Amino acid sequence: MSAADDGGNRSLGKLVATATTELSALMHDEIALAKAELRVGAKKAAVGSGAGMAAGVLLLFSLPVLSFALAYGMRAWTGLGLAWCFLIVGGIYWLFAGILGLLALLKFKKVKAPKRSIASSKESAAVLGSVKPHPRAESNGGRSVRDMTRSSA
Repeated sequence: MSAADDGGNRSLGKLVATATTELSALMHDEIALAKAELRVGAKKAAVGSGAGMAAGVLLLFSLPVLSFALAYGMRAWTGLGLAWCFLIVGGIYWLFAGILGLLALLKFKKVKAPKRSIASSKESAAVLGSVKPHPRAESNGGRSVRDMTRSSA
């Protein structure tokens, strides 16, 4: 016999226990869904962060050594003044840094909010918000809920 078939024969305690168990399972499933969606977003954010850090490290560590080498090589090749050669080299490095920064920005824009988890949580909240509590004060002989929840110890 299914739980729906003998729903009229179960006690209030069993119904509350079943509802509590199912609500707990629902919340655990929603938390697991949120974790899975956030894990995907975190991976995309990590790739974007890696690209941004790579751009910074590349610019920082390679700039002095390669600038001198490239500027002196350009001077020997073109015969331009040394200052112009250094300006051209600096512009090339800024171009590379801009491209890597754009790549990082594109990766960050792909990170999305966990839409399914938010929708599922809103749906659960709407269902739970429409449930009316049982009128306890009327059915327990006039005693208030506060008196019932107090410990006798």
